[in-house]
Amino acid sequence: MMKIVITGVSGFVGDYLIKHILTEEPDVQILGLDAVAPRWKYGAAVACRQVDLLDRDRTEGLLRDIKPDCIIHLASFSSVADSWKDPIRSFKNNTNIFLNLLEIVHALQLQCRILSIGSSEEYGIVKDGDLPLRESMSLNPVSPYAVARVAQEQLSAIYAKGFSMDIVCTRSFNHIGPGQPDKFVVSSIGKQFAEIKRGLRETLYIGSTGIIRDFLDVRDVVRAYYLLVKKGARGEVYNICSGRGISIGELIDMFSETSGISPAAEVRAELQRPVENPKIIGSYEKINAHVGWQPEITLRESIKDIYEYWLSATAATGEQQK
Repeated sequence: MMKIVITGVSGFVGDYLIKHILTEEPDVQILGLDAVAPRWKYGAAVACRQVDLLDRDRTEGLLRDIKPDCIIHLASFSSVADSWKDPIRSFKNNTNIFLNLLEIVHALQLQCRILSIGSSEEYGIVKDGDLPLRESMSLNPVSPYAVARVAQEQLSAIYAKGFSMDIVCTRSFNHIGPGQPDKFVVSSIGKQFAEIKRGLRETLYIGSTGIIRDFLDVRDVVRAYYLLVKKGARGEVYNICSGRGISIGELIDMFSETSGISPAAEVRAELQRPVENPKIIGSYEKINAHVGWQPEITLRESIKDIYEYWLSATAATGEQQK
């Protein structure tokens, strides 16, 4: 029986990942770890524990007991915007917790694969001629969050080379889907469209509409993570992306088509970042060649599912105001 530890299990990606693993590999034991109380309940195959990953003794005890075959490290302070407001917290909950995890695995001499989840933000501001971004590109982080992610990837390389640890890294591009917190741009836009449709607000508040991102459905993301656990090459870094860029303005148009409404939009300064990457588009050529992964869910399908999620989530509020 394969034993898997998933950190940050109560976050947006965790539930999707667990459901995918259980579908692909029913005979598995999963231990989910998170700083907050478990958000979901599963069958006997999944146990969730609330733990601060900076708590060396408690975390070490949990890993010693399960002796995992794999650790999928989702835990992070994942908002770029929030990292500008609280860079110290961003480092503690990205770089420091990962380093603590590496030290525990090394001290216990656990023979397990670690999947270290990174970000496309590591690439920083690039020229059009550098697109699509490939793993061989130089890294140029331009936010506290991105610097922390680069440090995490560099620690992975050091421990892989210095202690022969089995670590695979990702640079995951912007992933979206139903259930994502509304502090992230696509989910925020989807929620606002649903609220406008229900008469709960009139205006769409947005940041910059011109930035271009490579958006990928979370259900495709977790497929990639599982394949990398099973087949990824030790010590390698993989982009997880759609290979296509779309502007925030185009996303708004897609939500308009999906919802049948075209609300007035207002640009708000507080929704803009001090430094912004104008265009990020990746190549998934390497992960496709190594494990056969490619995206399957279209952006329009993702937008439709996100809008319908928020339409359902705002139903009770709409009824209360009638």
